[in-house]
Amino acid sequence: MAEDVKPTRKNLMAIDDRIQLSERGHDTLEQKRDGLIMEFMDILDQAQDVRSDLNTNYETAQQKLNMARAMEGDVAVRGAAAALEEHPEITTRSKNIMGVVVPQIESSRVKKSLDQRGYGLLGSSARIDEAADAYEELIETIILAAEVETAMKKMLEEIETTKRRVNALEFKLLPDLYENKEYIEQKLEEQEREEIFRLKKIKNKKEAEEEEEDEEEDESEMTDETVMQTRADD
Repeated sequence: MAEDVKPTRKNLMAIDDRIQLSERGHDTLEQKRDGLIMEFMDILDQAQDVRSDLNTNYETAQQKLNMARAMEGDVAVRGAAAALEEHPEITTRSKNIMGVVVPQIESSRVKKSLDQRGYGLLGSSARIDEAADAYEELIETIILAAEVETAMKKMLEEIETTKRRVNALEFKLLPDLYENKEYIEQKLEEQEREEIFRLKKIKNKKEAEEEEEDEEEDESEMTDETVMQTRADD
């Protein structure tokens, strides 16, 4: 509350400094918030595209798998899957987007040639190969979706945090500081008026005393003159 602030010029200067610092911080956070929102919208567009690709690739992979199972049988499909020796590898790095650290996921050995799948040319069929191709494409899309979705989540969290800070400055801290500043200025003005009134009162009192002393001196001089005149007459 403003009444809890001691109304001194030192405190007024300190509040002015805090107001300037808070206003600069508010402007900086607003710029950061706007920049984050723009980056988030770009990631959101990318996420929507990835989600669409993910749904499409999933449906395609399921269709290819069902076709392979229907034409080649579950045993042949499971055998082809079990023959895989080299599994995909995932590595993660970090990148910075306006102060927000988001993951960057890289994959290797997801897509393979026929000889890399382990089942050989004679142990497979075109339908199993198509199903494998479709699922490799699906896995790459899933990896990309994980990267984009995680980045979008982190960006959204940072936007919300920045918005709360902006609102705290705009609707809480700065109004309190302005209120305290106004309170101190009013109190200092009151003190200044009281001081001026006190000085005027002292000045008037001093002038009155001086006038009184002058009158006493005049009366004393007149008395002396009267006495001297009386003696001269005698």
